[in-house]
Amino acid sequence: MRDTVDMDRVLIARCGLVPYEEARQAQKRIEAARLAGEIADVLLLLEHPPVYTKGRRAEPSELGMGEDWYRMQGIEVCETDRGGRVTYHGPGQLVGYPIVSLKPYGDNVHEYVRRLERLMIDSVASYGIEAEVIDGLTGVWVNGGPPEGRKIGSIGVHVNRGVTTHGFALNINNDLQPFEWIVPCGIDGVRMTSLTRELRAEQDMDRYMDVVTDLFGRIFEREPVQSDTNLAELAAGAAPVR
Repeated sequence: MRDTVDMDRVLIARCGLVPYEEARQAQKRIEAARLAGEIADVLLLLEHPPVYTKGRRAEPSELGMGEDWYRMQGIEVCETDRGGRVTYHGPGQLVGYPIVSLKPYGDNVHEYVRRLERLMIDSVASYGIEAEVIDGLTGVWVNGGPPEGRKIGSIGVHVNRGVTTHGFALNINNDLQPFEWIVPCGIDGVRMTSLTRELRAEQDMDRYMDVVTDLFGRIFEREPVQSDTNLAELAAGAAPVR
């Protein structure tokens, strides 16, 4: 199979609303297939039901109300193996999980993260929003860093033997209130924003995924190929990109 897989392509899978743990397990199975050379690079685009995820550097103080309190609000709390601290995911937020080999990028994790940042900055720029990276802070910001600036996108990645999982989250139409109940990404005083808040109008998620798909192909130098299989089939290895 290794000889028939086209490694110049990236499979784009639009997965809809997926529970966090289901998506995490699917990533692990796709990662194994990518490490074995059985599948080309993959980008999962999806949304999660309300969930707080705790990265490897998370501290209890970031969930100041106590985990049971958050669960009583209908928000799941999950451990994860990505880098970073605590963050929130919910419907209306676009989450991107690239499962890609870093070999074409010199196995340089920092270069990979810079490309993810560019992807987020360029995608909101296509909607007239000027965003930037702030030294010493994770993610992508509008109007500078705190206290005046507002965070619109987050990054948290995991790399295993040169293949990535986890990735980025962009606030499009999601409820921002749950961010106010935590210390997002371990940054005190951070204000979160979304495309809807900045533009004062709800946005079309499918159109935004079109923008992200096009930009991902250009920034990561891959030909995007849309998948017509569901996440379970993809994770089972049913849809290698040839």
